[in-house]
Amino acid sequence: MKRIVFATNNAGKAREVRRILKDTDAEVFVLKDIKLTSDPVENGATFAENARIKALDVYNRLKEKDDLENTIVMADDSGLTIDCLNGAPGVHSARFMGHDTSYELKNRAILELMEFVPEEKRGAAFVCHICAINEDGRIFDEEAEFRGAIAYEPDGNGGFGYDPIFWLPELGCTSGSLTEDEKNSISHRGKVLRKIKETLCQNQLL
Repeated sequence: MKRIVFATNNAGKAREVRRILKDTDAEVFVLKDIKLTSDPVENGATFAENARIKALDVYNRLKEKDDLENTIVMADDSGLTIDCLNGAPGVHSARFMGHDTSYELKNRAILELMEFVPEEKRGAAFVCHICAINEDGRIFDEEAEFRGAIAYEPDGNGGFGYDPIFWLPELGCTSGSLTEDEKNSISHRGKVLRKIKETLCQNQLL
């Protein structure tokens, strides 16, 4: 059986990955499952660069341990880009206001920044890039986005991160109000996971 090591310990992200890859002949592990620590400096200028930094760090650590057999390492970098803020917080989404700041406070801060921004200028997108590295060193990249807008108030108890303030006009709710299956069918991470799954299947790796 193929092993996928996804470079995260984020429980919400891990659930999404496992749900979307459940129909493949692969078992998904996160870092704590294999007792691996990885915290590289994410100094890339793009989501693609940061995803590759994270994937290569885990790949190289497993290579040092001679533990890459039947393994694909995956890492993602994702974030919220807001049109009227020139794409911010972007690649700094997780670090916005500091790693230890709760998303409740981060979301409130963004809403305060945009308090007087009219509806037609509140466009935003979630972007996700995945880098996958096969045991033989081949690298595959895919990226996808999820368009919406910034709400006026947080809403919804589902999802995680910025989901409660990400408004979906066509659905009349935030992504924080969606079920996991509903979100996975349209989200940036759902889209890019399906793309990377297709790419790996086409290369006969899954």
